[in-house]
Amino acid sequence: MEMNFSFLGEKREYELFASACIDAERILESSPVMSAVASRKALELCVKWVYSIDSVLKPIEYREGLQSLLHNNGFPSLMDYTLWKRLQYIVRNGNESVHTSKRLDRDDAVLSLNILFDFVEWIDYCYGRDYIERDFDEAKIPDATKEAESIQEQYKQVIKDVQKNADKIVDEKDKEIERLLKMNEELRQEMKAKKSKNVKEREYTYDPNMPEWLTRKRYIDADLKANGYIFDQDAKRNCVEVEYPVAGMPNETGTGYVDYVIWGDTGKIIAVLEAKKASESADKGRNQAKLYADCIQNMQGFRPVMFYTNGFETYLWDDENSAPRVVSGMFPQKDINAMIERRYIKKPVSSVQIDEEITNRWYQLRAVTKCCENYEKGIRKCLLVMATGTGKTRTAASVVDVMTRSQIMGRVLFLADRKELVKQAKNAFSSYIPNTTMCNLLLNKDERNANIVFSTYPTILHAIDTMKNSDGSRFFSPGHFDLIVIDEAHRSIFNKYRAIFEYFDACLLGLTATPKKTVHQSTYEFFDMKNNMPTDVYEYDEAVNKDHVLVPFYLIETATQIPDDGITYEDLDEEEREAYEDEFYEDEGLPERIPPERINKYIFNIDTVDMMISDLMNNGIKHKNGNHVGKTIIFAQNKKHAQFIVERFDKLYPQYKGAFCKLVVCDEPYAEKNLEDFKKADEYPFITVTVDMLETGVDVPEITNLVFAKKVYSRIKFDQMIGRGTRLCSNLFGEGEDKKEFYVFDYMRNFQFFDEHPKGKELGVTIAPITARFIRMVQIIRLLQDVSYAEMDYQVIREDMVDHVVRDVQGMNPERIEVRLELRYVEQYKVRKVYECLDDVSKEEIIGHLAKLVVSGEKDEAAINFDVTMYGLMLSAMAGGKNFGKLKRHVVSNANTLLSECATIPDVKAKIPELKELTNDNYWNAKDILKFEETRKSLRDIMKFIPQKKVKIHYTDFEDEVVFREEGRKVDMGSSDFEDYRAKVNEYVEAHKNQPAINKLLHNEPITADDYKELERIFTEELGTVEDYQTNYQDTPFGLLIRKIAKMDRDAAYAAFSTFIAEERPNAEQIHFIEQVVDYVVENGYINNVLDLMKAPFDRPYKFSVIFTREEQIKFVQVINSIKSNALVA
Repeated sequence: MEMNFSFLGEKREYELFASACIDAERILESSPVMSAVASRKALELCVKWVYSIDSVLKPIEYREGLQSLLHNNGFPSLMDYTLWKRLQYIVRNGNESVHTSKRLDRDDAVLSLNILFDFVEWIDYCYGRDYIERDFDEAKIPDATKEAESIQEQYKQVIKDVQKNADKIVDEKDKEIERLLKMNEELRQEMKAKKSKNVKEREYTYDPNMPEWLTRKRYIDADLKANGYIFDQDAKRNCVEVEYPVAGMPNETGTGYVDYVIWGDTGKIIAVLEAKKASESADKGRNQAKLYADCIQNMQGFRPVMFYTNGFETYLWDDENSAPRVVSGMFPQKDINAMIERRYIKKPVSSVQIDEEITNRWYQLRAVTKCCENYEKGIRKCLLVMATGTGKTRTAASVVDVMTRSQIMGRVLFLADRKELVKQAKNAFSSYIPNTTMCNLLLNKDERNANIVFSTYPTILHAIDTMKNSDGSRFFSPGHFDLIVIDEAHRSIFNKYRAIFEYFDACLLGLTATPKKTVHQSTYEFFDMKNNMPTDVYEYDEAVNKDHVLVPFYLIETATQIPDDGITYEDLDEEEREAYEDEFYEDEGLPERIPPERINKYIFNIDTVDMMISDLMNNGIKHKNGNHVGKTIIFAQNKKHAQFIVERFDKLYPQYKGAFCKLVVCDEPYAEKNLEDFKKADEYPFITVTVDMLETGVDVPEITNLVFAKKVYSRIKFDQMIGRGTRLCSNLFGEGEDKKEFYVFDYMRNFQFFDEHPKGKELGVTIAPITARFIRMVQIIRLLQDVSYAEMDYQVIREDMVDHVVRDVQGMNPERIEVRLELRYVEQYKVRKVYECLDDVSKEEIIGHLAKLVVSGEKDEAAINFDVTMYGLMLSAMAGGKNFGKLKRHVVSNANTLLSECATIPDVKAKIPELKELTNDNYWNAKDILKFEETRKSLRDIMKFIPQKKVKIHYTDFEDEVVFREEGRKVDMGSSDFEDYRAKVNEYVEAHKNQPAINKLLHNEPITADDYKELERIFTEELGTVEDYQTNYQDTPFGLLIRKIAKMDRDAAYAAFSTFIAEERPNAEQIHFIEQVVDYVVENGYINNVLDLMKAPFDRPYKFSVIFTREEQIKFVQVINSIKSNALVA
């Protein structure tokens, strides 16, 4: 039987990916999960095939993963933007099949296969030797066979391998893949000439048609006018001209007409804009735009910037600076002028010295260098993973300083997710780069034209929509910023705020100590990087134990009986039983036991809190005056708990008159004032009690104690909380008495939890009720197309839902920037006719692109939530979901509450028969879709009468006791994926010092090329992979790394200077200097730069340039360079 992908078997040029595509189709019926994995593998092979034969793309490197290939090197601009975006569906389905317990259904697997077919069809259209237009036909998917079962077994092993590393579905070391990619070198030359011819002569479209003139009028003209442009055919200055004639086109007449040209204020054309109709890929305009730019450059001696668009997707190409890329819309004239000016004023980053007043630590300098070099190369996203307290903000400021002084970048946006962090970052930048204009957008919008703008996510998103220029155009245009610095880049970059990064055409710099890495939200994926391969990494363990730029903590673990076990009536004495009865007796009777989950949430016990406070005050690190504890944060379970702790402290220590311990929680009137006072080194308060407001970002180096009175499950949060105490603090306890450590009091067994669960347990993604309702309606609309629901009653429900969905889409205001970014889908799916027969691709597009944009003026939240629940029941009944029982219990519970507590309310009283019906099993056993919809419509308006469940707060005073206490336990905080490899490297070097190559390095003997190859084998094959090495040590040569780890033999270091000493006969001052250098080389393995001889620790008591003559300096430097070069291979 012929399958959809059968034609691939007849084309030898597609041998690399043909079998994977055929496998994906052949096993779909027997295993949708395996088919999704096979489609994901096939996609990666297809993409690598395209890279291997398309000369527009840079050749791929062995380490590049699928996400990196999909996003970088101009790959997105090769095809229709919609098709490119759909490829993520294949990636997501494949990853979920491997890494989650979610059961993939057949429809999902079919959709992955369909999109894969569209992509292969595009490949054949562009590069195929004998292209024939084909359509995907679901009926061609073969039934399950024995052969399919055999293929399925192969993919089970693939899944096992992949679960160890998410980016290894395709094995880069596979010799067959390597052979086939090399075969394509000949095809690459053939395609260089043929591709443009193929694209011109062949047709490949699958979107609804819209003529070019209508595309222009409806979208492109509107976008230009919104950016402040004036249309004028005669002015030739500061305007847009349409159908501009050019000479020199490669056609019969030699002339052509540019759809739009933009005239600058100097009377030169600064940009061309090529328009394509909405149904065509915008990328079809690329060659045309380039030809027009060539002509105009020849005509005016100046090359314009190129834009090409179909009204929905817009591409920018400044081919003197970068590859083509998708942008959110047209740029105003000021942004285009800035781009052109940069061509002539930018300097190489290597010519701009890093300001060591901002960053002077070696790891900061390394990070700054790598980021700046990446941006200069055209890599637009960088991610720095740096332990809390090691200077992320300083490093970011240094990157900004270098990039702006090199003139490669201009304006910068710094984003943080809290007001306090925005304020803190602006203050820091102001001290690091004092001569640059800056604006805190939360406080002073009048200064928004500053070079560096600091903002929260909601503020800048609102400002994009609302801040206007005098002509009504947006102040914050797509090209306004050249760089966005993202503080705490593991948090707010996902979901609705992602629109910020899609709107601005800016490079990104992410800063985090704790990157997020889940299937649904990955910091690495957001920055187009492979897992555990950020631009640079500097970890907690290295900062504490090697470089000593952070202080370690001393752990005090305590557990008391009540938080551990709860309160059991039988265990209380007579007096306490009376108190228990008075406090907990309800109409239902007396509970035998209060479970531990309720302690510190709803039940606050005096003795439990008093014991913790006394422990802190008696055993915590004291302030330098010795009279009380130093600066301390107590993390409470919730706001009530935090208030209770402050109240108990004031009771226990009335002499401080309420000034020593203060509350810092959200919605507290004086929280910000209390925090400001807490930051003052020697002033009250010395203790702040918080819930989550001080978990991240707040910088108080004087903190010496942390108290965990709350359970923490998120590893990311926990590491951030520990980071509040790690910062160095000089002279904290008096002149010369620096902070050496801080104490952590863990009262909730958090460290024990993370011993058992090193990665913790992260919360899932929450969805707004109106979004959930929209998604469920779209899913039901698709299901109701089945013949089982062809009767009129079902179709009436479907029609009502279609009306609702269409209204929601039509209500999406294009003035909102997040709507503009999805305008193609808004325009397509606001038309009711599209829903007559909704296919799976359309369903996923509506859900993926539009659900997040839904807003509603409905104020009855209870009614909306009831809609979501009832639609969930309908979906479960139709598609066999697992949530039916849970949703049923929720509805029955609500019905019982209304019957027992609200039956006297007239609106509820009128619905009593229907409410009673909900408590009857017959209602639920029928699983009647029509009945569920009838119930939803009838009862949604009375859900608001259900009283809010109020949990009673209890304050008790039962005797508590310590059941566990341990001090000083050493805890491994290096839970990240970087550390395992480093530990293996360190252990190997220590254990193999007699290995020939390592022994040579320790004794300053030059290594050979064979030695170097052996070291390469050890580091990149035996101990790990090339990716592991690059992730941990970047481009450090193997020999220099071994010197750093294993040190150098002292006698060998002195021997290096023996000839110098014998010939120059150094005096006592010079001998002392040589000894300093030998000490440094023994400890660090080598001196990286001879200019370091002028700096600490070598500049005292004698300066190199003073105590040695010029000739001696030259010989001395030769010795230094020879020590380093002996660890390298020429």
